[in-house]
This record gives sequence, C-alpha cells and structure tokens, in this order.
Amino acid sequence: MHNLTRILAGCVVAGAAFAADEGALRSGTAAFGSWKDDAPGVRRHLGANDLPDPANARSTVSASPAQRADRGTHVPQVPPGFAVELVAQGLNDPRVLRVAPNGDVFLAETGGGRVLVFTPDANGKLPAEPRVFTDGLRGVYGMTFFPPGPNPTALYVSQTGRVLRFPYKAGDTRASAEATVVVEDLPTGGHSTRDLVATNDHQLLVAVGSGSNVAESMPKKSPADIAAFEKTRMRGASWGDEDRRAAVWSIEPDGSGARLFATGLRNCAGMTLQPATKQPWCVVNERDGLGNDLPFEYATHVGEGKFYGWPWFYIGGHADPRRAGERDDALAKETIVPDVLMQAHSAPLGIAFYEGSMFPKAYNGDAFVTLHGSWNRDPRTGYKVVRLRFNDGTPTGEYDDFMTGFVVDETHVWGRPTGVAVARDGSLLVSEDQGGTLWRVSAGLK
Repeated sequence: MHNLTRILAGCVVAGAAFAADEGALRSGTAAFGSWKDDAPGVRRHLGANDLPDPANARSTVSASPAQRADRGTHVPQVPPGFAVELVAQGLNDPRVLRVAPNGDVFLAETGGGRVLVFTPDANGKLPAEPRVFTDGLRGVYGMTFFPPGPNPTALYVSQTGRVLRFPYKAGDTRASAEATVVVEDLPTGGHSTRDLVATNDHQLLVAVGSGSNVAESMPKKSPADIAAFEKTRMRGASWGDEDRRAAVWSIEPDGSGARLFATGLRNCAGMTLQPATKQPWCVVNERDGLGNDLPFEYATHVGEGKFYGWPWFYIGGHADPRRAGERDDALAKETIVPDVLMQAHSAPLGIAFYEGSMFPKAYNGDAFVTLHGSWNRDPRTGYKVVRLRFNDGTPTGEYDDFMTGFVVDETHVWGRPTGVAVARDGSLLVSEDQGGTLWRVSAGLK
C-alpha cells in the first residue's frame, strides 16, 4: 500500500477565528502575480478586457518543470479558523476524488492504476490505509456514480481511451464484478485526462482534451468543407488529428449514442454539476506559447451545442494569431466568454461546489478549484486551491486563494493540487500528485 502513513498529532490550525476574508480585491494587471504573492484570502478578479494584446505580450519564458522537493515540515496554508490535516501519503499520482452518497471517498490513483476507497469514521476522519476498489487500470482518471441521487447502482470509471462501468451498491469497497466496457474508442494521445459527470437527465458527459497545443497539424479547410464537416459533428468542431477532441461528449449509460455536447474546450480536466442550476461545469487548461499572461485559464458552465474558442479563438472572439483568418467572424461572435477567468498557466484540474454545513454559510454555493501549476510561466503561478465566489448561484468572477504553501522556492515544489471534493461531514478533501498526498481541511473554530 505504498507505506501510507498518517499524521497522528492532529491538525495544523491556521488561526484562532474565521477571518472577515475581505482583503483588497486585485483586478486587471494587479491580479497577475506568482506564487510569491499567494496567501489565503488574497482576492482576484479578471475580465476579458484585461487580456494583454498578443502583439505586445511578454514572451513566454520556457521555464523548466518544477523540481520535486521533500515536504519536510511544510504543510498547506489555509484561512484563519480552518485546520488542515494530512490523511495519507505515499500515493502514486492521486488525481480525481469523488464522494459516494454513503460518505465513502473514492480516489483515482492514476499512477498506480487503482481506484481507492477511504471510509470515514463517525467523526469524519479518514483512514490512512484505503481499500482497493479495483486495480490494473492504466491511466485511470474520472469517476461518477450513476444514477445521480442517494442510491446509485453503478460506478463509471474512465481511462484515457475508454469508459468502464462497475456494479455498485452503498458500502462497496471492492468491485463485486468485472467492469463492463461501455466506450472503447476515446481518442488517445495528447491530453490524457478524461473526467466524467452524470447529469440529472441520466446522460453521461465525458471530457476529451485536445491532442496538441493549438492544432498545429490540423489542415486548413475551405468554408464549404468546414460547413459540410460541421454537419457531421457540430459547430466549432475540430478535425484531422483533433477530430472529436477539445470537447465534451454526451453518451447514454450503455455507451451508445455518443455525440459532441460542446466544443472548443482545449482541456476540460475537471467536471462537476452546479447544485443550484444542475448545469455541468468545466475547468479548462488553455493554450501555451502566447505569453506569460495569455490566455486566461477558466471555469465555466458548459452549454449544450456551445463553442468555447479552441483553437481559433480564446475568451470570446479573441483571435489566436497562429490561426488568424481561418474562421469567419460569425464563429468569433458565437464563441462563449467563460464565467470565471483565472491567471494564465495556472493549470486548473479539479472543481467541487460546496454544499456542506461545516464551513461558514458564506461558502455555500461557492466552488473550489485545484490549480496544478504550469512549467510555462516564469515566475510560476498556480500550485494552490482557490475559491470561486457565487451570489445566489451566479458567479461573480472573483476568486480567492484558499489553500497555498505548496511551493518551496523558485525551483522546488513539494505539492501540486489535483483532485477536490466535499466530504459528507462538510470538510474539504484535496489530493496532490507531486508528493502523493491527501489532505482534509476542516472548520471548527467559530
């Protein structure tokens, strides 16, 4: 079990009482920064009008990947009134987290090819030694329980090239039967993340990232050829090596009826449903090579039949100069401006909406997003968990640093957040794949 261990000394408490959490809002270029500027409570807001001009943008620095540092005595920093606790370490590339209706916590251990299960005790504490629900799944990533609601009968699990269905009943910590392959032809290569979400109308959505940065090998087509191709796919669909990619698919529970649900999403690495609206949401890794601050990453609701820009446009109708003139102005005008814009090259991977009762009421309806961090910016940014603010179900566009402290110095990083989920008791669970750890954030000092 990779010598998983547990901190027995309890929690690291961030403060004696909940902070007012009303720090000065950083907007526009003032919201740009690096890991040195990060701290719990720092607030940012970026809009489409804040995008730098690509003609004048600072060139992207080809920074080297962050070197792994031992965690040592480092622990994540969280806002005052919250406490952070190490659940497990020694995990092999832990990624997506999902919480079953009965409270069991499922974790996709991508590097180990396993789905692990942590069963909380009566106090919400998770064991250091999880059980293995299934193994032997190379590149395992997305998970969703089906049908949605209190009594799922299946757990769907994705690998890079396929989607599997396991029978499931409440309390199962080991798969009771072999998986059924429901989709076996997902495009492979390029971005390997394949998240899943079950919608309330009993459809499954599957995210398939692009195979490249900006479709460098995709051949040009005439307007007539594009129109004919889109009749076989949907508006904004890419072709060639990128056919059926940079998109979210919709499929029936048995795997039939696969079709494109939305296009132009370069790499929707994490998906969930917003509780208030039941709409699917994606967090998206945007393209590289346009500069340190271009284009913004984002979180957004995903509308059926909508186009989000890649590879021709970004953040609405802003043209990528590397694909200029290939599509007409009509498509530019149809390109969706995402709901919440985040600093370029932050690399968002996971998203979870907060519905628990443990955190202060102001958190209800907000979302947490893990930022994995990217090599493609100098100085580095990302490497943290942020809170997206909502007002009565509507995103304000603001986001706050919530969990920081994963970067040691300009060169070394001990943790890169990946998965995020809200436990049944209302605590927040965060995985990170650099150090192979799982953390629990609780709120008990009121």
